Amino acid sequence: MVKVITYGTFDVLHEGHIRLLKRAKALGDYLIVGVTGDDYDLSRGKINNRQSVSDRIEAVRETGLADEIIVEEYDGQKIDDIRKYGADIFAIGSDWEGKFDYLRDYCKVVYLPRTEGVSSTEIRSKSRNLRLGVVGEVPFIKKYIRESTFVNGCRVSGACSADGEFLRSLDVELKTDDYDKLLDCSDAVYVASHPSLHYEQIKKAIEKGKHVLCESPIALSETDCAELFTLAEAKGVVLADAIKTAYSTAYTRMLLLVKSGAIGKPVAVDATCTSLTEIGSDPDYFRKNWNSSCAWGPTALLPVFQILGTDYKDMRIASVFADESKTFDRFSKFDFTFDGAVATVKVGSGVKSEGELIVSGTNGYVYVPAPWWKTDYFEVRYENATENKRYFYQLNGEGIRYEIVAFVKAVENGKMTDCVSQGISREICKVVSKRERTEIKA
Repeated sequence: MVKVITYGTFDVLHEGHIRLLKRAKALGDYLIVGVTGDDYDLSRGKINNRQSVSDRIEAVRETGLADEIIVEEYDGQKIDDIRKYGADIFAIGSDWEGKFDYLRDYCKVVYLPRTEGVSSTEIRSKSRNLRLGVVGEVPFIKKYIRESTFVNGCRVSGACSADGEFLRSLDVELKTDDYDKLLDCSDAVYVASHPSLHYEQIKKAIEKGKHVLCESPIALSETDCAELFTLAEAKGVVLADAIKTAYSTAYTRMLLLVKSGAIGKPVAVDATCTSLTEIGSDPDYFRKNWNSSCAWGPTALLPVFQILGTDYKDMRIASVFADESKTFDRFSKFDFTFDGAVATVKVGSGVKSEGELIVSGTNGYVYVPAPWWKTDYFEVRYENATENKRYFYQLNGEGIRYEIVAFVKAVENGKMTDCVSQGISREICKVVSKRERTEIKA
C-alpha cells in the first residue's frame, strides 16, 4: 500500500483545495491530511483564518478524500509524521516548489499543479472589506495603521485628529479634522482619542451605524459605558474594548491554565504597568495627555477581573499626583479584597517599576516577566522546582493585529465573543472613574 501525506491550513475550503486533495489521493492508496493547528498558524504569522482548526478538520473530513487526518503543531513535524505513518509520498501544491525538497531524504516529494484564480486569501479578502477609520492623537495610532496592513479584508479608510502636525505624519489617504467626514467614509472606527472624548465620539459613531473599537477605558463612568453598550445593541453594531494584551496568545493561554486549576485556587493577582515617559508641568499638558490610571489602568486591571471576577468587597486607592488639581496621577496603587482572594494593581507614567504579572495559587503560581502586557512567554512554578513549566508563544505586532482580526470577525458575526466582556469593560470604567474622584495622596 502506497501512503501519501499532504498538509495545509484548508481555511474556507474551496475548489482549489478539493482538486489538490484529489490529485494527492490519486498518487497512492491511502491519503493522510495534515491540518495546521491554530497555534502553529499564529507562529507562522497566519492570523487571519476565518475557521478554527476543528472546523477546518471537519471540512476536510466531509470531502471524503482523506483516509486519516492529523494536526500539524510544530516546525519539523513533517519529518516526524513521514516516519511515524510510513508515508511513501509527500505531496504539496506547486506554489511551494522547492520549499520541501529536503524531505526527499525521507520519501518521494511531488509538487502538484495549483488551481489558478482561487485561494483562501482571495476569498477572505472579498468577503471582508471593512473600512476602518481612526481618530485620536496618540503616537500609538501609527502602530495601529501599520499593523492593520497584515489583516486581509480590513483597510484604514482615513484618520481624524485635531492635531494638524500629527495628522500630516500619518500614512493614510484621508486626513481630516472633521469627525463626521471620517465616519461617512468608514464602516467602523478605532477610537484612540483622549478618554474625556470617548463617550461623545463613540455615541456619534454608533448612532450612524458604525462599529467601534475603542482604547480602554470606553468612558469615564460606568453609567456612560453601560449606555453605550445598550445603544450598540439597539443599533446592531459591535462595540469592543481595545486592550491589545487580551488578544495575545501567551496571555490567553495563561488564563486558560489558571482557570483549569494548574496552580490550584487563585488567591492573589499582582500586576504592574509603568512607562518612563517625560511628564510636562503646564496645565495644557495635563489636559491633553492620558494620566496613569487611564493609560495603564485597564491593562493592569484586566487579569484581576478575568481571574478573580468583578465582585470585590473592598477597593482602596493611593496616588501620587503630578499636578496641583490632582487630575493627573503619576503613580497609583489599587488594592482589592475579594472573598478568599486579594489583588494589587500598580500603574505609573514617568515612574518605572518591574512590570511583571504574578498569579498566586494554592498549588503554585504563574510568573509573567516584564513587560507582561506584551509577552510571548510565562512560567508555571511549583514548590518542587523540577515540576516547573515554561510556555512560549509567538507574538507579532504586540498583539495589535490579533485584536484587529478579532474585531473584524466580530463585525462579521454581529457580536464580540473574544477577550474583554462587557461586564469587565464596565468595571474598568467604574474603577478608573473612582480614581478620578479620589482625593487620597500617598
